[in-house]
Amino acid sequence: MESKYLATSKSDAGGPSPVKFSIKRKFDALGNSPVLEKKPHVVPQIKQKIAPILLTSKRTSIEQHQRSLPVFNCRQRILKELEQNDTVLIMSETGSGKTTQIPQFLLQAGYAMNGMIGITQPRRVAAITIARRVAQELSGNIGDTVGYTVRFEDATSKATKIRFLTDGVLLRESIKDRLLTKYSVIILDEAHERTVNADLLFGIVKDAQKERRKKNLGKLKVVVTSATMDIDHFGKYFNCKGMYLEGRTYPVRVMHTKEEHEDYVHTVLVTLFHIHRTTPRNHDVLIFLTGQEEIESLAQQIRQLAKMDMSGTTDLRVFTLYAQLSQGKQLECFVPTPANVRKVILATNIAETSITIPGIRCVIDCGFVKEKSFNTADGLDVLKSVRISKAQAWQRTGRAGRDADGTCYRAYTKREMDSFADATQPEILRTNPTSMVLQLLALDIDCNNFDFLDAPLEEGLRSAYKSLEALGAIKVGAVSYITPLGRQMVQYPLDPKYSKLLLTASSFGCMEEILSLVSVLSSDHVFVSNSDKNEMAALAHAKFQSKHGDHLTLLNVFNAFSKTEKPKMWCHDNYLNLRSLTYARNVRRQLTEISERLHLALNSSDDIEMLKKCILNGFFENIAVLQRDGFYMTVSGNIRAKIHPSSVLHGKYKPSYILFTEIVQTEQTFLRQVTEISIEWIQEIVPFVKNIPSR
Repeated sequence: MESKYLATSKSDAGGPSPVKFSIKRKFDALGNSPVLEKKPHVVPQIKQKIAPILLTSKRTSIEQHQRSLPVFNCRQRILKELEQNDTVLIMSETGSGKTTQIPQFLLQAGYAMNGMIGITQPRRVAAITIARRVAQELSGNIGDTVGYTVRFEDATSKATKIRFLTDGVLLRESIKDRLLTKYSVIILDEAHERTVNADLLFGIVKDAQKERRKKNLGKLKVVVTSATMDIDHFGKYFNCKGMYLEGRTYPVRVMHTKEEHEDYVHTVLVTLFHIHRTTPRNHDVLIFLTGQEEIESLAQQIRQLAKMDMSGTTDLRVFTLYAQLSQGKQLECFVPTPANVRKVILATNIAETSITIPGIRCVIDCGFVKEKSFNTADGLDVLKSVRISKAQAWQRTGRAGRDADGTCYRAYTKREMDSFADATQPEILRTNPTSMVLQLLALDIDCNNFDFLDAPLEEGLRSAYKSLEALGAIKVGAVSYITPLGRQMVQYPLDPKYSKLLLTASSFGCMEEILSLVSVLSSDHVFVSNSDKNEMAALAHAKFQSKHGDHLTLLNVFNAFSKTEKPKMWCHDNYLNLRSLTYARNVRRQLTEISERLHLALNSSDDIEMLKKCILNGFFENIAVLQRDGFYMTVSGNIRAKIHPSSVLHGKYKPSYILFTEIVQTEQTFLRQVTEISIEWIQEIVPFVKNIPSR
């Protein structure tokens, strides 16, 4: 392996990024604090599995840990700044303790007397793990003083004073309570990630602050925290100054490959076993990959190769971490492994920030991330793997330096990294703004009048308004407004087209079926592939296949899963993903509750034609027509594509007209999750769809 990697630098865990240090100089230094002990920043409670570990933690140990954090010596300065200013910007490296300690500082200073302290996180796993840690530090249980709320789960009570929640949850709350009157302080954490929801919250909390002052409803204090932040940009937007808080980091040795490699997954695999052979077993490894399918496939390969290793089968344990994973499975990677057993975690960019996994001494960075990008010309989302930015590369590198000196292996050359963008483009500039537009209109805010940190592209907004009008969610005019149907659509935490499916399913007589289908579509990668048993997996999957296409096939899988009494064994025998199906079942439960609140009839039908017509009613923008050369042409944008190899219709009879869930772009362009439809249905159900490509 030494021949394949070249050591290019040794850095602080944050990386020797010139961009980072130039930003650092723009802040008022909050001072340094010595590292008193090298304890994990976040050690979450995982139900009964690690409850005994947490129960044995003594109060003195927790207090010592808190005092060792860099943020501890800055307590008075932070409170003074917040007392003097309604908004404070804090830039801080991961490991400083800002996310766990600042809410406690505010609680002790009395900020929760007239409202909750809300802390937003971009991802649910961060909201949950951090809430558990803070509850432990305050010697309480989740749901008492400290709680969390994520999509489809609320662990709070009337006694809750500190509430961790995803930015999406707070955004949805603002639809009902635009002034955010429940809160006295809102901490917008990980602001550098610039998710669409976070960008919307920036404007909403600014407006809530202003309106509450005007109406004398009590001040709303806002704290914006970030690992890296354009202080000039944020400072000008919020009209305030920023502060810098030093993190607790250790040097990280950075290794690049000497040569470019087309197959980065293979490079990652070889690198892992080089690390496993040459480093101590207590050096845990974090591997960054692009998505669930890639992660599960590589995890399976690693487990198989570990069993073949002469050193034994018990010295390497593999964990996975991605958004669709169930809460329990996400938290497993935080559980300490037995002595002399190396922990290997395969994760998406979910592990770049927000959370600290104890014991990580080695990071392997594939250099890619899977992103959805919105093409304003055709109004379609395209899912593809793209290069990370330099800022992301340094964030990933820093994961190896939280507990001690570490090493980051980059599966790309130094020259390749030089071509990366300096920073990640804000999500609002590259994704479909349809949901955002609908959420703002639900707040009676027209996008043209909203105070964006970075305004979305005008072409994208025009496309979004057009799509929402076609869905019946809004009326576009000199002053655009949301319709009653649109107000019902925002009740669901879903993409508007999925909401439209649910709201119209009763009229097609298939509400129960659509609830199941939308739930399983909200999860991903239901089918498990096994390179050693492909034929057996294909045979098991065949019994669920529908000749009508993938949506009906997924529905067959979910219906069968719902009826089984032994889901774990059943999924294993049928090569299906238990985690994805369990997640879908939980989603369905919540969607059913929302549907009942909206007084929608929970009817059911075995009429396949009516079910497909209902799907068309929401997915009318995702129609494609078969061409003479065997490719399909999409109605929106005239994109040439093929049916994805994972489809039940791949390599078989090619329907003349299909609808699809999404476009996936690799070396080729594919339509994923497709179902056959009839041209007559288009004219009947969605007559406004024009310019259908000829065959």
